[in-house]
Amino acid sequence: MAKILTTKPITIKAANDFIKSFHRHHRPTIRNSGRWALAAIDSSDEMAGVVIAGNPVSASFMDGYTLELTRLCVKEGAPKGTCSFLLSKCCSIWRTMGGQRVITYTLETESGSSLKGAGWKLSGAVKPHKRWANKSKVDGIERAHLEIYELAKYRWEKELKDAV
Repeated sequence: MAKILTTKPITIKAANDFIKSFHRHHRPTIRNSGRWALAAIDSSDEMAGVVIAGNPVSASFMDGYTLELTRLCVKEGAPKGTCSFLLSKCCSIWRTMGGQRVITYTLETESGSSLKGAGWKLSGAVKPHKRWANKSKVDGIERAHLEIYELAKYRWEKELKDAV
């Protein structure tokens, strides 16, 4: 029997707790930041994955109509298509809210198959960050430099003017 997925709104803190336990290469968002979070619930009523939606990190995308999916995480053994399911649900919600575009990023080493499956388009390559000369701080705490900042990434976009 195929596992059926449903969604459930959750707090960003709950999503970050899930990410801390199951994400392959990323830490939770800083200070539980984001606009909202969504969980994929499987047929056994367990959380199979989460997504955190937030404001775009890059100022060039901060137009009020663009949403960035800052974290997407599914645990091992989640039903096939859980990532694409969460991506599509987020697009549908954002479109209902008046949004026009959703963006997210993958590492250069990731295939992007879930994004392709959900109808997203590859829109660009992003060069790795350089180490910051001036150390930025959040709430007086120095921002940690993570190895993930040194990896090349791809930006993906989903225009919501068409049917989701």
